[in-house]
Amino acid sequence: KTDSELVSQIIKSRDIYRALGIPMYDKEGFEADDILGTIVEKTLADKNIEVIIASGDMDTLQLVSGKKVQVYTLKKGIKDTIIYDEDAVRERFGFGPELLPDYKGLRGDPSDNIKGIKGIGEKTATILITQFGGIEGMYKALAKDKEQFKEAGITPRIIELLETCKDDAEFSKVLATIRRDAPIDWKLPEQTWKEGIDIEKASALFAELEFRTMTSRLKTVLEQGAGAGEGVAGVPDEAVAAPAIPASEIGTLKYREACLMLWLVNSTLTDPTAEDLLNFTKANSLDHAYVILAAELAKKGLTRVFEDIEKPLIPVVDRMKEVGVKIDGGYLKKLGEEYHTELAKLEKSIWRMADMEFNIASPKQLGEVLFVKLGLKSKKKTAGGALSTKESELEKLLEEHPIIGEILKYRELAKLLGTYIDTIPTMLDSDSRIHPTSIQSGAVTGRMATKDPSIQNIPNRSELGRKIRNAFVAPKGWKLLAFDYSQIELRIAAFLSKDEKFIDIFRRGEDVHAAVAAQVFGVSVEQVTKAMRSQAKTINFGVMYGMGVTALQKNMGVDRKTAQKFYEDYFEKFHGLAAYLDAVKAAAERDGYTETYFGRRRYFEGLKSKLPFIRAAAERMAINAPIQGTEADIVKIAMIRIAAYLCEKKLDDSVHILMQVHDEIVLEARDAVAEKITPDIKKIMEAIINPKDIYGITISTEAKIGDNWGEMEKI
Repeated sequence: KTDSELVSQIIKSRDIYRALGIPMYDKEGFEADDILGTIVEKTLADKNIEVIIASGDMDTLQLVSGKKVQVYTLKKGIKDTIIYDEDAVRERFGFGPELLPDYKGLRGDPSDNIKGIKGIGEKTATILITQFGGIEGMYKALAKDKEQFKEAGITPRIIELLETCKDDAEFSKVLATIRRDAPIDWKLPEQTWKEGIDIEKASALFAELEFRTMTSRLKTVLEQGAGAGEGVAGVPDEAVAAPAIPASEIGTLKYREACLMLWLVNSTLTDPTAEDLLNFTKANSLDHAYVILAAELAKKGLTRVFEDIEKPLIPVVDRMKEVGVKIDGGYLKKLGEEYHTELAKLEKSIWRMADMEFNIASPKQLGEVLFVKLGLKSKKKTAGGALSTKESELEKLLEEHPIIGEILKYRELAKLLGTYIDTIPTMLDSDSRIHPTSIQSGAVTGRMATKDPSIQNIPNRSELGRKIRNAFVAPKGWKLLAFDYSQIELRIAAFLSKDEKFIDIFRRGEDVHAAVAAQVFGVSVEQVTKAMRSQAKTINFGVMYGMGVTALQKNMGVDRKTAQKFYEDYFEKFHGLAAYLDAVKAAAERDGYTETYFGRRRYFEGLKSKLPFIRAAAERMAINAPIQGTEADIVKIAMIRIAAYLCEKKLDDSVHILMQVHDEIVLEARDAVAEKITPDIKKIMEAIINPKDIYGITISTEAKIGDNWGEMEKI
C-alpha cells in the first residue's frame, strides 16, 4: 500500500500543476515513464513537433530519436544540466538509445530494483552490447559460437553467467523497457503555457506552501522576452505586476524591522525576504505589512522580544559590519601552503591504499573505490541508489580500513582551505579587514548567523580548525578581548527546570560534570574519576538535545544495559529536570511551539507529521529549544548592553564589538583600556538576569585577552 503521506503529497502536487497550467496524464497500471513513452510515440508521425523530455530519470534516454526527441536532464547538481540527442547518447554509452533496455537488462539497476546479471558491470555490459547488439541477438550468437565471445575479451566466467542467467537478463530488459501503449487521450494543448497560467492562483499556493521565492521567479520567467512597458502574451498586466515592495524600501530600517517581526511571528522563516513579508501578511505594501506584523507580535506576546532584544540590536550589528575584523593575510598564506602540502600527501596516501588514482572529491568515484574495489560494506544509500560516502557513514567504517581515516582528514583539510584559508584573503579591504554580515534572524533558535564569511562555523574542536583563529588579530596598539559564557546551557536548564540538585550545584560553584557524576555514581566529588566525569558530561549535554538510550550508548562507548542504567539513574537523581523536559515536549505537541525565558517562540511543524522519524526529530529539537533560545536571548541582550556601556563611557573609538560566535562575544580594545573595561563587561554579561530571579544561579562569564583570537590568556 502506498504511504498515506506520499498520497497526500501527490494530491497536493496536482494543485501546483493546475495553478501552473501544466496538463496532467495518468493511467492506473502505468508508470510516468510509460506515459512519456506513449506521448512520444503519438508525436513521431508529426514532422512539425519537436519533443524535449525534462526528467531526472535516465531511463527516458531510450526514448531519444535523432534530434526530434531529446532529453533534458541533470548532469551534476541542480544547475549543471545537459540535453541528450541521439548523438549524445551514443557518445556517452557507445551505442544507440534503442539498446539501453538491453544494457540495463545485463548490468541491472538497484535504484529501480532491476536485478540484471549479478557480476556484470558497466564495462562488461558495454562490451557485450557494442560487440553483439541486443540481448536477443547476443544469445543467438552465444548459442551459435562461444569462441567469438572469448575473442572479444569475454572471460569464461562471464560466459557462464550469461548462460545460467538468461531468464534474469530477459526479464530485467522487460522491466527496463518503457511502454508506449498507455491508453491515454493525449492531444496538444490549445493554449501555450503562458496563456494557460493563473498567476494569482499560483502565488496563493506558493504562499501556502512557503515556497518563498517561487512567485518572483515565476514572474521573471513570464516577463522574459516582453519589451519595455509591454505585457506578457496571454497574461493580464495586473497579474504580472502583483504587489511588491519597491527596491528603494528594501534595506531600510522599517523593512529590516518588519523582517525581524515576521521571523519572531514565524521562526521557520529565517532571514525573510520582501516576498515573504507580502505572502505572509497578504499586504499590498511595506507599511501595510508592518501594521499587520505589529498586531501579530502583540497577539502572540512577542512585542517585548522585539522591542527589548531584536530592534535595539540592529545598530549594534551594523556597527560590527562597519568595523570588521583585522586578518593576518601573511599567516593565512603560510597556513594555506602548509595545508595544501599536507592535502597533496594525503591524496597520494589514499591513492596508494586504493592502488589507483581517482578524484577523491567525487562521491561516485570514491564509492566505486571503497565499496567495489576494496569491498567495504555500507548500508546507507543515496536517493539515487548509490552507497553513501557521507562523513557520518564513513565514520562507521573507520575500523574497517585505514583509508577511511585518511579520507576524513582529506575532507577536513579541503573544506578548511576552500571555505576559509583560500577564501578569506580575497575578502580583505585596504586595511586587511573582513566585514562579515551578521544576520539576526539567521536561525530558528534565535541565534544569529553570519555570512561573507561564516565566522560562526570556523571549527574549534580540531587543531586544524583552531589554527584559523590565529589569523584573526588585533591591530598594533590594540588587544582582542573574548567574553565567553561558561556552561550557559546547563545553567539555563537548571533554572528553567527548577531542579533542586542541579540548582544547588551551580549555587555552590562546583564543577557541574563532576558533581553530576558524584550523584549518579553515588560517590563523593573527590572520588569521581576522569572517565566518570566524561560520562556525566556526555549525558548532561545529551539529555538537553533529546538524546535517548541508543544515542547515549554510542556516545559513551558502553553496552546498552550500562547506558540504560546510567540514563535511569541520572533522571532518578535529577527528577526535576526529567519532569521539565517531559513538560516542554507535551506543551510543544499541544501548542505547536516552545517559549524561552524571555517569551521568544519557536514553531515545530514536524510535530504533526505522520512520519515517525520526522516527528521524533521535531520532539528532540523542541526539548532543547527553550534552553538554546534563552541562551540566544541572553547573548543578544549582552551585546546591546555592552554597546550602551561603551557609548555611555565615551569608549566608542577605543573599544569595538567585533564578533558574536555562539556563547562568545569578541571585542578589540586599545591597550590602555583593554584590562580596565574587562571587569565592567564581565559584570554586565553576568547581570543579564538577576541571580535572585533564577534561584541564586549566576550566568558566569570567562574573560580572555590576546593578540589573536586563537591564542588568548584568561584574565
